[in-house]
Amino acid sequence: MASMDAQSLIECWEHGRRRHTLDRALLLHAAADPAADPETLADRTLGERNAALLCLRQTLFGDALKSCVDCPECGERLEFALSAAALLERAPASDDRPAFVECRGRTLRLPTTRDLASVANEPDEASATDKLLERLLADGAPAELSVAAEELTTALDAADPCMDLGTDLTCPACEHQWSATFDVPGFLWEEIDVRVRRLLDEVHTLARAYSWSEGEILALSDTRRRAYLDRVMA
Repeated sequence: MASMDAQSLIECWEHGRRRHTLDRALLLHAAADPAADPETLADRTLGERNAALLCLRQTLFGDALKSCVDCPECGERLEFALSAAALLERAPASDDRPAFVECRGRTLRLPTTRDLASVANEPDEASATDKLLERLLADGAPAELSVAAEELTTALDAADPCMDLGTDLTCPACEHQWSATFDVPGFLWEEIDVRVRRLLDEVHTLARAYSWSEGEILALSDTRRRAYLDRVMA
């Protein structure tokens, strides 16, 4: 299982902080699977990418995924928790993941990060969905695609349940029920951003106090770094 030390986290954050969200997802995928050729990761399925990132997240921050979302009906703020291990149970084994999906007489392949990038500039979600499905269809663009779009999307989700991770929620204020999508790359990036900014603060504090270099400070374990910080702040 891939891991990242403090220096690697900062370098990853530095390279990705000004990039597009899809480029960040690929950067994280490369960190999660360092043995892979980075040039091939954009053509891995979204389910493969999400599974790799969930494994990396477990290594970095543990299993519990705590998040929050606003109710789309009344705006109430909801907090919820997921388990990375439970989400990973949805992922099919590599040998069981189909290369193509059959639906209503159409043949589709599973989407990749490269496919998402191809529709990133579409003006709205509906247009992006139609363009994406047309791209995924292995037997040519169909007539009346919009009629079957929901069924085609459902078939893709069923073929790779780790592709579009979601959780069913109920608002305690208005009792509205809906399925909220869990953005694995976005969630992990936010956690890394918080961790790195904390690390930079620690480096700044200890460097001023002891004149140590960044490398020396980051080489310390979290426990020892915290012990020195406690003494500086005492």
